[in-house]
Amino acid sequence: MSDEFFAGFLDDYFAECEEHLAATRSALLQLETAANQPAAQRRIVDDLFRYYHSLKGISAMVELRPAERLAHELENYLRAVRAGELPVTDDGLNLLIEGTQLLERIVHAHRDKEALPPIDDVVGRVAIALPTATPRVSASEHAGIRTGADGDSSAARMWQCTFAPTRELLAKGVGVDAIRKRLGQIGTIVDATPQVRPDGAIAFEFSLRVPAGVDVKAALEDVPVAVEALDVAPPTAASAAATGSFDEHDAGGGASSSPSQVVRVDLARLDELMRQVGDMVISRARLLDTLSRIEAHVPPVEWRAVQENAVAIDRQLRTLREGLMRVRLVPVGEIFRRMPFVVRDLAREAGKRITLLLQGQATEIDKYLIERMMDPVLHLVRNAVSHGIEPPEERIAHGKRPEGTITLSASAAGELVTIEIADDGRGVDAGDVIARARQAGLPVPAGQLDANAVLALLCAPGFSTKDEADRASGRGVGMAVVKETVERLSGTIALDSEAGVGTRFTIQLPLTLAIADALIGRVGPESFAVPQSVVREVIEVNASEVRQIEGNEIIPYRDASLSIVRLARVFGIEAPLSARFHVFVIGSGAGAVGFAVDRIVGQREIVVRAIADPLVRVDGISGATDLGDGRVVLILDPTALARLTR
Repeated sequence: MSDEFFAGFLDDYFAECEEHLAATRSALLQLETAANQPAAQRRIVDDLFRYYHSLKGISAMVELRPAERLAHELENYLRAVRAGELPVTDDGLNLLIEGTQLLERIVHAHRDKEALPPIDDVVGRVAIALPTATPRVSASEHAGIRTGADGDSSAARMWQCTFAPTRELLAKGVGVDAIRKRLGQIGTIVDATPQVRPDGAIAFEFSLRVPAGVDVKAALEDVPVAVEALDVAPPTAASAAATGSFDEHDAGGGASSSPSQVVRVDLARLDELMRQVGDMVISRARLLDTLSRIEAHVPPVEWRAVQENAVAIDRQLRTLREGLMRVRLVPVGEIFRRMPFVVRDLAREAGKRITLLLQGQATEIDKYLIERMMDPVLHLVRNAVSHGIEPPEERIAHGKRPEGTITLSASAAGELVTIEIADDGRGVDAGDVIARARQAGLPVPAGQLDANAVLALLCAPGFSTKDEADRASGRGVGMAVVKETVERLSGTIALDSEAGVGTRFTIQLPLTLAIADALIGRVGPESFAVPQSVVREVIEVNASEVRQIEGNEIIPYRDASLSIVRLARVFGIEAPLSARFHVFVIGSGAGAVGFAVDRIVGQREIVVRAIADPLVRVDGISGATDLGDGRVVLILDPTALARLTR
């Protein structure tokens, strides 16, 4: 029970750390832009003080001492700023940013069970930065956070409250957070320490300071805690001030009796729910298939009732699926909020001046995709700093502002999310890309290369436009991983660049990968599912409109031409050529391609079953599904097919 409980407790700790660290990063960026706004600076410094204090407190509860100590030292620094003993300077801000990044690395290393990074350098620099007259408060002296009003401290008494969680209590929702909130309603929690008892059970000991006159045992008689008075002299108001205790306003409002509106749910549980909904979708398809076969044998009056029930089930299941998808969606700002620090550090190191613009942070995407897109977006932003934005003197020589701009934006339309990383730098030099590709021994197509061909070279393993690797780029693996990750997530990546003007990478991803709307096409005796999110449009074509050019088939399309690929030829299916057929149009502009099928059977909601075995995985096939009639239907990956046909 103890291992299980600690695992759950650590999960809560890591989640809370992410929230506090995200708020800290945002506040630090605000502090950097509030140079001439004393009132705003004071508010932001107060917020930062509270965030570090919270990080220290929760790190102490899980006994992650390096994080506790580092957060406390940063808190000491801000205490001096709040007292007016230190001004807000660039060096001080840099120190806070480095400390925050180090805190994040410590938490992540603890979560991944890796060696913790050292903190002595940052702690030492904080000590040097503090004025000599500033009293340094140790972490042990300042371990608690005030969560309730306690009146006159000199008249308070100290109590020890011990909570021992059990399965039964946890099942009723009575956990350490609920106990901590209840204790905070009657006094001030001075310390909280987890304990492992000899029998392996877990207990939490809270030191509680309560105003005189409060009957603690009566107030907590309905709470499963053991209460014992401590024979310790309570701290005076003066000593409380010396140890930096702060009031309810500083603590962010103190304990609230209103219930939280946020529930943390393990992503694995949502995955299981999505799988169950997927099974229900398949069962619904089988039910509809069965009903279609028995329709002729059911009297019309009875059939109408059956049909109404089937339609109601279909509507309710779709609503359930959409609701579950919304639960899985999180703001793409989870990716974006890390980028300002990356750009700031790399720009300072490279001697460049860069402004980062973030747009569409509220756009939502599946949590699964967020986690896997963090590194690709990070790499593209680093490339924009390293390769795209020029040094100030070079920009001025070309008539540009000395400060470059990188824009990171997100938007959603239908079932697709678009992420763009753009800069106003030097652009991609196609000639240099071709020369370096040949130097690396990569195959280069003949003739003038379009944007897609240039992107293919940039994403080739081993390709790099830098002679030496640095923190940002130059290893020849990043863009290949970016492209592979995006395509593995059934997405697309496109390049748009103009020399001297800038570069834009556009990534399109489906909102979710588990259940999708698809168009069902038939080729001879075979059926294929095509995700609707990647289909630009469907057109009907007369065979007489097809023209042959150098072994390729093209058709007139929107005042231009469209290259078409017959799926029967791609998969070796024997099917007679029809006088009229349908074409799925994938992509846009010069990169558009059409896939020809005999006819469109219809639109269905499908459950995507990925093909995990590498021995049977095939380019152009992203998975399989069951339409309800018991037959397996392959799901096409039009993007991969388009790449193969090119």
